[in-house]
Amino acid sequence: MSTGLKSARAARGWSQDRLVREIELYARRHVTDVASTASLRVYVSEWENGKRAISDRYAAILRQLLGVTDAELRRDRASVPEPATADGYDELLSRIDSASSVSESMVKAFNDQTELLRTMDRERGAAGLVDQMAGHLSALEDALDFAVLPSTRRPVALALAGASTLAAWQAIDTGAVKRAWRHYEVAKRAARDAEEPMYLAHAMGEQAYVLCEAGRPSLGLDLVRDAQRTLGQAGSPRLHAWLHAAEAEMCAHAGLPDDCQRALDRAEASIPRGPEARDPDMLSIFLNGAHLARWRGNVLALLGDADAVTSLYGALEVIDPTFVRAQAGLHADLAQAHLVRAEYDDADAHLRKARLLANRTGSVRQRRRIDQLSARV
Repeated sequence: MSTGLKSARAARGWSQDRLVREIELYARRHVTDVASTASLRVYVSEWENGKRAISDRYAAILRQLLGVTDAELRRDRASVPEPATADGYDELLSRIDSASSVSESMVKAFNDQTELLRTMDRERGAAGLVDQMAGHLSALEDALDFAVLPSTRRPVALALAGASTLAAWQAIDTGAVKRAWRHYEVAKRAARDAEEPMYLAHAMGEQAYVLCEAGRPSLGLDLVRDAQRTLGQAGSPRLHAWLHAAEAEMCAHAGLPDDCQRALDRAEASIPRGPEARDPDMLSIFLNGAHLARWRGNVLALLGDADAVTSLYGALEVIDPTFVRAQAGLHADLAQAHLVRAEYDDADAHLRKARLLANRTGSVRQRRRIDQLSARV
């Protein structure tokens, strides 16, 4: 309990007083009652040192503010065992019968829910979606666990693969890297169950970012290249471009500039022309020439290439304003590119914009990067 709350608070760089203020702001926005400021200060201290249990009402608020699951928040809460039964076959068959009746409309409802959560994440950030995402994944996993025949399992597994990959990226954004890793493992297993190499390759490619941010970019690069081999000649051109761009980013972090440039060239050669960004075969992929220009600028900035600024300003002119987190990342990229050129005033201006946007989405990952860049200004 103390470790979970304290770790989540520290990941956001919040003091105990800041957490108290955020609880009060949440209460005002949602027209709900909370304790007085003085009492909340005592509660936070006692929650963190294990002297007071976090009630369900406050846990619901804290999960939304900190972007953690209930298990992460209350790490010492013992799981309640299911009551023992002499004969569980009736219940098992009931669950199997229920799963076998999952229809196309039900799978569509699952996918529609994933799409709604993806849109909310893009515009508002991941921190406030943790409860909805956990419930959505639980329903999908439950449906898959008791689906017997392949004709029922495959569409549910495909829906789970897409939702788990989204949940994993959200977990990375909120700083919950262990949860992210587990979600990617679920996504890969579901993609294999669905016999969908595109979803498997995409989950592997995104999982490489966990390794990269953990300080193992070379291992991340190996995983991306394995994802490319897994995909082979199958899959959409846009996904191939995405994997090449991810490979370029891993190469930049691993200090392989020549390999990086070759991967960027392959991404450029693979991307379909035109303004359309959404991949109809892989709905979690948003990539067109403008997005790739931003990605290229990010990679060039990582390499210390002074020409990165040109690509990044071009991307800034055309970025979709609903991609709030992407805008924050773009301003951070520009700050890094200006730092390479020793243009500190420009870098500082973009860092201020990046921080403002990152605060809107509650992105721990982006704020960590912004703090690192700010130390260089």
